[in-house]
Amino acid sequence: MQRFLAGRTIGFAVSITIVAGIAFLYRQVLLVNQTTVALTLLLAILAVSAVWGMAVSVFMSVVAMLVFNYEFLPPIGTFTIADPQNWVALGAFLVTSIMGSQLSARIRRQADEAHSRRREIERLYKFSQKLLGEGNVIQLMNAIPNYLVESFEAGAAELFLPQKEKFYRSGYGAAHLDEEKMKTAYLRDELTIETQQSVCFVPVRLGVRAIGSLGISGARLSRQTLDAVSSLVAIAIERARAVEQLSQTEAERQGERLKSALLDSVTHDFRTPLTSMKAAVTSLLGGGCEQIAPQAHELLSIIDEECDRLNHLVEEASEMARLEAGEIELHYAPTSVEEIINGALAISKSSLGGREIQVNAASDLPLVEADLGRAQDILVKLVDNANLYSPKEEPITITAELTGDYVTTSVADHGPGIDDLEQGMIFDKFYRGKDQRYLVRGTGMGLPIAKAIVAAHKGTIGVTSQLGHGSVFSFSLPIARNVERTS
Repeated sequence: MQRFLAGRTIGFAVSITIVAGIAFLYRQVLLVNQTTVALTLLLAILAVSAVWGMAVSVFMSVVAMLVFNYEFLPPIGTFTIADPQNWVALGAFLVTSIMGSQLSARIRRQADEAHSRRREIERLYKFSQKLLGEGNVIQLMNAIPNYLVESFEAGAAELFLPQKEKFYRSGYGAAHLDEEKMKTAYLRDELTIETQQSVCFVPVRLGVRAIGSLGISGARLSRQTLDAVSSLVAIAIERARAVEQLSQTEAERQGERLKSALLDSVTHDFRTPLTSMKAAVTSLLGGGCEQIAPQAHELLSIIDEECDRLNHLVEEASEMARLEAGEIELHYAPTSVEEIINGALAISKSSLGGREIQVNAASDLPLVEADLGRAQDILVKLVDNANLYSPKEEPITITAELTGDYVTTSVADHGPGIDDLEQGMIFDKFYRGKDQRYLVRGTGMGLPIAKAIVAAHKGTIGVTSQLGHGSVFSFSLPIARNVERTS
């Protein structure tokens, strides 16, 4: 305000000086007619209006009119106007000078606005360039307030993200903005500008949805610029998240490819020595049992069992690698769920022994689109899992029911159950329950293989469990279309 008043005072003083100078020049040095004096004063008024604005130019117009009347219109040396035509001349001079001043001031104001907007556009461009240079989400959040301060010469800036309930501030010594007002700007989705304090609070919008808010102090920005800053910040955040997610997805994909390649390589390298070991042990046990000491016979039997176990592990790892690589061809056909259940139970008969199996499947279930052998493998894996991890005296229940466009088959046991944390990892390769991995022998590949086969059938698989009450593993297969069920 003091600078504004000082500027106006200087303008008034300069305008008086210019008028006095013109009057002295044309009265004492150059003798010219009244028209030349009027035009010279008018040009001076336009020049002053372009520099100091409308108020100074109007003041100068009045002063110039009075001086023109006093020094150049008869009777000279008085403010009296003898000729009526001079009234018209003075009035025209005053109106012309004021209108010219107004037009000049308007042009100056528009030029200032254009210059200001050009600067804001340049700053927005500079700001957007900095945002595009960040690819990490966390680094971007911390950098945005600093970029705002650097690009728009602000005193301080803050970014509020409601998902994390966290404020990101510019620098360590910057003043903190009102956090409640920043939260209000996000919740109400409204732009707030406090002109006196030079503070504004802007909702960060992605489309029509607010995802956060910005606080900027010490910089006078137009509403259009603030809206542009909000959009740029929102787009930058979403872009960084998308890039990070894409990188993570690509890393996971490459990791899975590497694991599959390693599994495939390892299984091929294991097959030959395992086959040789199995053949040698089988030959020793079958050909010369009478000549082998009991202790040696027992050790050979252990080697034979472990060879079978390793062979089983290699087979499952190889199958998992082929499934993930898409090298196993599935032959889809309309298949009866009853046939899938009966076939799976026949395969698992030897491992189940005399265990009670309860089957509850409706007789009118539609056919499913599946590869019969692979669909039986899914159920075999789930039944073997239930058999391993539940008491032998408890029954295993198999149910099948129609759920929308799928037939869902479930295997329920009365085992110890799986906690919520482990339910998200139970279908990962080689993962086994933390409380059972040392009590029950297994490879941790059965459930991942079942999941891969279900995914190949475009079905779903999952588990529900309660600690101390058992688990229910379920998988769904799509029903066959345009096929009539025959009884």
